[in-house]
Amino acid sequence: MVCASDRKMVAILLLRHSPYQNHLLAALATEVFKRIEPHLEFVALPLGNVLYESGGQLQHVYFPTTAIVSLHYILENGASSEIAGVGNEGVLGVSLFMGGNTTPSRASVSTGGHGYRLKQRLVMEEFNRAENMMRLMLRYTQALITQMSQTAVCNRHHSVEQQLCRWLLLTLDRLPTNELTLTQELIASMLGVRREGITDAAGNLQRAGLISYRRGHITVLNRIGLEKHACECYGVVKKELSRLLPETGKTHLSERF
Repeated sequence: MVCASDRKMVAILLLRHSPYQNHLLAALATEVFKRIEPHLEFVALPLGNVLYESGGQLQHVYFPTTAIVSLHYILENGASSEIAGVGNEGVLGVSLFMGGNTTPSRASVSTGGHGYRLKQRLVMEEFNRAENMMRLMLRYTQALITQMSQTAVCNRHHSVEQQLCRWLLLTLDRLPTNELTLTQELIASMLGVRREGITDAAGNLQRAGLISYRRGHITVLNRIGLEKHACECYGVVKKELSRLLPETGKTHLSERF
């Protein structure tokens, strides 16, 4: 049974959060959004929460607002690395749109926060019904594939320091702050490298005055400098997302209220 204090807390959270914080939801045509809005479920996405396991059946798609979800490929020996991240720019569960109902990767929350989820059946009904939603989801899927491809290239050809810069910048793009709460162990797991490599790379960036790192907290002090230290992979991913989804920067809120 839900007590009054719990209901009050949920009400407060809902006042602070909106589906429009997710760029894809904000870019939907007004009539499409109105049809799915009653079915959007506001959910907490705590750090470390596993939303999908590799090979699992997809029951929902998730639209993060303040959380970031990492897609990991898990090797037979248990080692893993991040192949893509999904934040307020996107949606988790693109396998549904591509004709499948399972995913080869594990999806776990790397930055705790909140988001909205929608049942699989409702997503597919609207996807097949509305050209606006189909176009947005397919374009986002192409942008996600670009991110995955560029991650593979970056991990093979660029230094750990450059990889760290790329990862930090992509993470910052999805957050309203320049402060991140994460450990070197977590970053090493994301990039699929040794912890010592992250320690050295973070130390170099700190000595250059680009970041401040202490006790699991990273503060980006010089964003422009960090971009200069990053390889071209960050720019490729960001440019492709902007090219494919320019309408996600326009929310048209006046049409909805």
